[in-house]
Amino acid sequence: MTPFFLPYQVRWIRDDARIKIMEKSRQIGLSWSTAYRALRNAAVHPRTHIWICSRDLQQAQLFLNDCKAFASVLNQAYQEKLIGRQSEQRTILRLNNGSTLTLISSNINAQAGKRGSRILDEFALHEDPEALYNVAYPGITWGGQLEMISTHRGAHNFFNRLIEEARNGGNPKGISLHRVTLSDALEQGFLRKLKAKLPPDDPRQTMDEGDYYNFIKNSCATEKAFLQEYMCQPMEDASTLLSYEALERCFYDKNCDWCSWTNGTVLMGVDLARTQDLSAFVLVEKVEGTFFLRHVQCLKNARFDEQEALFEKLFRNFNVQRVCVDQTGIGRQFLERAQMRFGTAVEGVQFTQSTKETLAYNLKTHIEQRTLRLPCDEKLISDLLAVRISEDMKLTAQHGSDGHADRFWALALALHADRKQTSSSAVAELFHFQKPTACF
Repeated sequence: MTPFFLPYQVRWIRDDARIKIMEKSRQIGLSWSTAYRALRNAAVHPRTHIWICSRDLQQAQLFLNDCKAFASVLNQAYQEKLIGRQSEQRTILRLNNGSTLTLISSNINAQAGKRGSRILDEFALHEDPEALYNVAYPGITWGGQLEMISTHRGAHNFFNRLIEEARNGGNPKGISLHRVTLSDALEQGFLRKLKAKLPPDDPRQTMDEGDYYNFIKNSCATEKAFLQEYMCQPMEDASTLLSYEALERCFYDKNCDWCSWTNGTVLMGVDLARTQDLSAFVLVEKVEGTFFLRHVQCLKNARFDEQEALFEKLFRNFNVQRVCVDQTGIGRQFLERAQMRFGTAVEGVQFTQSTKETLAYNLKTHIEQRTLRLPCDEKLISDLLAVRISEDMKLTAQHGSDGHADRFWALALALHADRKQTSSSAVAELFHFQKPTACF
């Protein structure tokens, strides 16, 4: 194996860890060596099932072509079949020993219900890496490996969060972490292998490792792009409204019960949805100028009467003094019915670009001034980091499997409710609720 593969490829091929990550430079032969490992494992272990997913089916097909090439090298006969309906077709390589290597769609639902090893190529480039991981991981419960191979796509991408957790956060998932930069690859013989594949008149044939490094660096659009694509240094996304570092300074102490209440002012924000996104209900408590997030609850595909029932339960049980509700679209009827029951304690906010900016930058100010306390909750953090500033300076957030930054907007609405706080609310005063002492 050693003369055929470079040292970093050999280490990856020989690693049998249950979960492993390859943080890599672009185009250094890692997908190729992963294809060899997959084919070899399928050949050595009968009735092994390996599911291959890349950012798109075209990329996954290139991976499978490498598997077929290695099948010839290892003298493994196979049958190739295309199965499934046209919208969900997948290609299968079936070896004579009953093992299979199957391409599956990058759609996260394609991962559900399948047992066996997973290869998630170009992991960070998927639309929702976190959701993909959450669906793929249970598939190795009864055996197999989960392999993630990728270059970086931003400092706040779930891929980088997994790496940071493995490297600096105690590695609770037991991830075997590999890292190969362009410099690492050049030091271990990459250029020699590349030249063997290039035509004789290619100008790179005359380069040494230093020349090739500078050639690649100078060809990139920016130095930051070079560092991310080739040197495993994720780019800090300037378009992200909030930074993880700023959020981290607002986290509760690890030993703090963030759901415990005192007798402060209770405010609620409600971001409504019916099908695609989440309905998010967020409660914060204001104590001496600081806001403590106390409760987050989300509903998906819930009927309007179920959402109204939850709203009333939260309002009554937690003695809410003021609420701001997203009244855009489907929220208008919800708002009218809430105001009929609870009066002026409930205010509607029509989402426009202007009001969204007011809400978002108020939330940003509280985070930067550390007048907001937050739990270190993964879904909440993902929503808070999901809001971005587009090139035309508009606030945007991608739709994902877990909503559309709904917790962000519900929290922003709760903080906005403080600006409209009245000295008293006859409705809220009807429902006194003694809350336990908080741990700050």
